[in-house]
Amino acid sequence: MQKTVMKNLQTLNVLPILALATLFIRISGSTSLRLLLTGPDMAYLGSRVTFWCTAIDSSPPVTYELIGDGGVLIGTDIDLEGDRGARFVLKVTATSEGSYHCTAAAGGSTGVSNSIKLTVVTPASNTRVTSEPFPPVAYEGSGFVLNCTTKGSHLSYTWFFNRKEVTSNTSPAFQLSGNKLVMGNVTFEHAGSYYCMATSRVQDTERFSNSAPVQLTVKVNISKPRISFSISKEGASYHGNVTCWSTRGSPPVNFSLSLDDREVGSVTATESLTAWFPVDMVPGLDMVPVGGKVKMEVDYLYRADSELAAARLTCQVSRGTFPYVSWLFNNSVLPSETHVDSHIQPALSQYAVADHRRTLFLAKLGPEESGYYRCKARDSYDDSGPWVESPDMLVRVTDRYHNSMPPATPSTETPQNAPKTTIEAIAIAFCCFLLLTLAACVGCVYTMFDHEQAHAPVATTNPSLDALPLSSPQSQSEGNPADTSSTDSSVQNQTVEITV
Repeated sequence: MQKTVMKNLQTLNVLPILALATLFIRISGSTSLRLLLTGPDMAYLGSRVTFWCTAIDSSPPVTYELIGDGGVLIGTDIDLEGDRGARFVLKVTATSEGSYHCTAAAGGSTGVSNSIKLTVVTPASNTRVTSEPFPPVAYEGSGFVLNCTTKGSHLSYTWFFNRKEVTSNTSPAFQLSGNKLVMGNVTFEHAGSYYCMATSRVQDTERFSNSAPVQLTVKVNISKPRISFSISKEGASYHGNVTCWSTRGSPPVNFSLSLDDREVGSVTATESLTAWFPVDMVPGLDMVPVGGKVKMEVDYLYRADSELAAARLTCQVSRGTFPYVSWLFNNSVLPSETHVDSHIQPALSQYAVADHRRTLFLAKLGPEESGYYRCKARDSYDDSGPWVESPDMLVRVTDRYHNSMPPATPSTETPQNAPKTTIEAIAIAFCCFLLLTLAACVGCVYTMFDHEQAHAPVATTNPSLDALPLSSPQSQSEGNPADTSSTDSSVQNQTVEITV
């Protein structure tokens, strides 16, 4: 009895060991299969994908299972031949994204494969361009952002400006950031057509979606306005006009006119940068007729290398609210009346007027432009009104003085009296110098003769002879200075004509 009990106890002690051994054998058998799972890691939404699970060196039949995230069973397949493996075909949906692996069992052995993470790609659609700010209008110097808005995932973006691709290398003025095209400092060159393209790629397959083009308008900031006045005469009535304009800007532009800080009118210019305001005017009350003295001044303009470039003639009218200035060269009116002065100086080949014709530029300087210039002015609103004129001023430009131009001098001669040449002036000056030298020599000889006579004995007995030699030198002295002054004056006039 005691032996039977001891034998049962020994049997009970061996059973756990046998159970552990059996479990070990089963585990060893389950990991003996080597499995390989192949398939894509990216797929378009709505497409079909295929996974293959293969047991290497396994005996048939082999049972395969495809497992998704969370241990969800996707599908089962049996390979009866042992060399085919299992094929699983899936329709890709939004929930298909995740990790996949397969398991297999054959002849009491099992195995687990590697994992594949599947990414679901949504192709781009409904692509469009939006702007910050909206609508797509920007002023010079401001910031501007374009957004490529689309539906989809795993996208890349390409921008096009006037149908040319925008890259960081070829277009440094643009900044590419994700789906944004950033312009930090908008210039007028940024105006144009923009569109974007959203692209996705899976293996060798690309899908893209283009937006509709968006037109960016860049407006130029309005420059400081300028103002001018004009008046016209119709019968016995006078009509005034105030013109306001800017040289830069983008219409529409709103102009307002103020009188003594009180707004008296407002105009919106939709197609230009100019606005006109009609006003009532009364001569003598609202304006001063042209009159008084007219003065002309000449300034010479030089380049950086000291080469004479142009001459600027300015006409200054002492009185007058609305003067009309006309320029004359050798008694001929210039430039042609067809060259009407505008707010922007006209570019003429030879002459140019500015500041409402008050300034004349001689853009070309040479012998043909040498001569007598003057300006005259009258009331711009009265074509039959009287003129007031400046004196003639001689401006002579020769090759000798092209690099060094002294200021012009008003001439007292008429334009018909042509100035003497340089050789004639030198000859006259030389003759005057000889005349002065001869007079000085005669005076010295006569003084020496008079000094010898003063020491003679007869000189003490005849006082009248003391006055006699004085009268002749005095007469000669009175004549010579007059001649000399006249000659100097002549030389001086000639010098002015030569150097001007």
